[in-house]
Amino acid sequence: MSKIYVLHENNEWTDHLINRLEELQLPYEDWLLENGKVDLTSLPPDGVFYNRMSASSHTRGNRFAPELTSAVLPWLEQNGRTVINGSRALQLELSKVLQYLELEKFGIKKPRTVAAVGKDELLKAAESFEGKKFITKHNRAGKGLGVKLFQSVEALRQYVEGEEFEEPVDGVTLIQEYIESPESFITRCEFVGGKFLYAVRVDTSGGFELCPADACSIEDQFDSAGEEESEPTKFQVREGFDHPVLGKYERVLAANDINIAGIEFIQDKNGEIYTYDINTNTNYNSDAEAKNGKFGMLEVAKYLGEELEKVRGAVLS
Repeated sequence: MSKIYVLHENNEWTDHLINRLEELQLPYEDWLLENGKVDLTSLPPDGVFYNRMSASSHTRGNRFAPELTSAVLPWLEQNGRTVINGSRALQLELSKVLQYLELEKFGIKKPRTVAAVGKDELLKAAESFEGKKFITKHNRAGKGLGVKLFQSVEALRQYVEGEEFEEPVDGVTLIQEYIESPESFITRCEFVGGKFLYAVRVDTSGGFELCPADACSIEDQFDSAGEEESEPTKFQVREGFDHPVLGKYERVLAANDINIAGIEFIQDKNGEIYTYDINTNTNYNSDAEAKNGKFGMLEVAKYLGEELEKVRGAVLS
């Protein structure tokens, strides 16, 4: 019997989807790709295959999970299986350089970015930003890996030549202009089935760790009296958000065969939008969703169920 296969390397980020699939009584199989093999001469099972491989897998000890996935996905696609977020989505997940080139292709403004390999080249690249604030980030990242703010090339030099320097897993570090925003937040736009679902405001005053998954959430803080401190909610759904950039985002996703994604942008003091991340392994924050009544993983599960019905219908016809 055809079913939904969930390809991933992190149970904590997948449990919510599994719960929704069970809630909707949809047949599924949990396909963990921490390690494994694929016989390229064999035929894959029938069904819908949803790729949730993450660029940050190496931070959980799964260094080569994306490489294994890059063997599995073409095998599925060549055999005519329905793949949600297939090979092209994985390519973009693993490279912010590719993401920025796609954004540029569709006329979407992004921060000025230079990619560099090697510490000397990194410092040379930063010289063109002299006099302006800039940030570093890893090309193959997620979870805010390597994101640090610098005021000068000399400050970067001290970091690069010090013991705290974070070597990117693919060797590529990005230098990117720092976008000054009048308020400390970014916006993450969620898409399911290639269509806009909702936007969430993410508070950045505490730093660049912007992962919305419940597993990433910082535990509640308590004072010495045992009373919970009153802190602003980090994730809040933006009611009624609408902007012309959403149509451009949908066209980018369609052109790259990406069905489920989160795209992040920041606005400067003039209201100009700068887009800086396409996340094809998107997660959702349960607290923000509960307050708004919109549930990303439920919509994903419904979408996968609809795709499964198409596969079954094709088999019967």
